[in-house]
Amino acid sequence: MLNFYIILLQTLITSKTRLRLLLKFFLNSNNISWLRDLESEFGESTNAIRVELNSLEKAGMLKSRMVGNKRIYRANSAHPLFDDIHNLLLKHTGIDQVVERIVNKIGGMTEAWLVGSFAKGMDSPVIDILMIGDDIDQTYLTGLIEKVEEIINRRIRYLIVSCDEKDIHLTQCPEAFQLWEKID
Repeated sequence: MLNFYIILLQTLITSKTRLRLLLKFFLNSNNISWLRDLESEFGESTNAIRVELNSLEKAGMLKSRMVGNKRIYRANSAHPLFDDIHNLLLKHTGIDQVVERIVNKIGGMTEAWLVGSFAKGMDSPVIDILMIGDDIDQTYLTGLIEKVEEIINRRIRYLIVSCDEKDIHLTQCPEAFQLWEKID
């Protein structure tokens, strides 16, 4: 099923630069960046990036503002397609499967946070997750992770911390965003 979403997204979005920009800004709507930063991150020309940024901004999908001599971009989370694009990117990356097949099934967990490359909006072969909770069955967790890694063709790296340690770890990962929270 994951391959379906990868092919779908690559068919709908033929520009690799545009896909990278959508990942950068729509996977984690807190991400901000400017042209030169994107140039070094993507390893692409500023012209190709600028064309896509202008296109996305003209469509209302990105917002920008001047800070000094830099134009800072971020996702327009009020855009009517924001949630749809965000969910499509979760499917494209396999993060939806992590939540559905691992996070939702683990007892003792109170929160799950996406950290690492994906939290920064960069595609990666590794999904990093910070799991918050007590009494998490690590043997069961390991089995679930192995199954999901086969499905999504990515490695899942996780860290389990107690509720008391949560703030310490999240402070070290300012780009982290919450994937899941237990609702009582």
